[in-house]
Amino acid sequence: MLSSSTSTLRLHQPSRPHRRHPPLPSAGAATHLAPSSRRWRQGHLPAAQPLRSRPQRIRAVDAAQPFDYESRAAGLLEERQRLKIAIVGFGNFGQFLARTFARQGHTLLAHSRTDHSALAATLGASFFTDPHDLCECHPDVVLLATSILSAEAVLRSLPVHRLRRNTLFVDVLSVKEFPKNLLSSLPPDFDVICTHPMFGPESARDGWDGLPFVFDKGCRMVEMSCAEHDAHAAETQFLTHSVGRMLAMLELKSTPINTKGYETLLRLVDNTCSDSFDLYNGLFMYNKNSTELLNRLEWAMDSVKKKLFDGLHDVLRKQLFEGSAQVPNTSNVRK
Repeated sequence: MLSSSTSTLRLHQPSRPHRRHPPLPSAGAATHLAPSSRRWRQGHLPAAQPLRSRPQRIRAVDAAQPFDYESRAAGLLEERQRLKIAIVGFGNFGQFLARTFARQGHTLLAHSRTDHSALAATLGASFFTDPHDLCECHPDVVLLATSILSAEAVLRSLPVHRLRRNTLFVDVLSVKEFPKNLLSSLPPDFDVICTHPMFGPESARDGWDGLPFVFDKGCRMVEMSCAEHDAHAAETQFLTHSVGRMLAMLELKSTPINTKGYETLLRLVDNTCSDSFDLYNGLFMYNKNSTELLNRLEWAMDSVKKKLFDGLHDVLRKQLFEGSAQVPNTSNVRK
């Protein structure tokens, strides 16, 4: 048996009667080898050369070699796992996703209405100003990372007839029913996945591990319908952005006596206001649950104010009438 951990192996001859080999010719004698004597015979070296003058090293038979089937198959698998990803909408969030895809070794293409060619070059991505040129590269995946407001116009501008029929379209918009209906207009041969990474450049600047999304190993996959997603996202995202933008209107600053809660509010402002107002506006316009939530937020604020002012009214009444003369009880006096 050959051990896979052994780099050099010894050849063992089968037991047979000892055979005496003819003596080697002298150095001055003319040596003529018959053709048959140049061949390997049953593990022996040619008789014309001493054994010690030819070093023997035989590699393990199960070691991976460039010509091995296993080596070729592993290289082919690695190549197939690398995708050609076209990021349509190369803004702040598209660039954020591109950095991770670049580290994973994928081929990146980018397209946007704003010229980001210089930044794309730093990530190893090819930037295309013309969507026709982008589609001519036949990406495996088209990642729609535009703003919600411009998603429909951008999708209509793509010459999808230039793409392969098995192209995968993935959207990362912050609402889901709207892009689902939008992508349903694509030719039936295309594959479609509606996704939403519940993090961004600020909240995931230290990595994606444990965050709810599908792309990177370690993320938590959450499966739900698009309608259910929008119902939850109205609270988890639109409410968060609304509170963050209201706090931003107060122009809050860091102080020498920051509490942990106050620092959380400052981070909330940074996380939400680093995104464009178009994103926030899209969360409102294209999620039918946002209007109701905004009304509930206004009701909650009014309820808190009413509770505060009602309590203040009780305190003021006690202060105004404390120590004053008692009003006589005249309910039992006859008239």
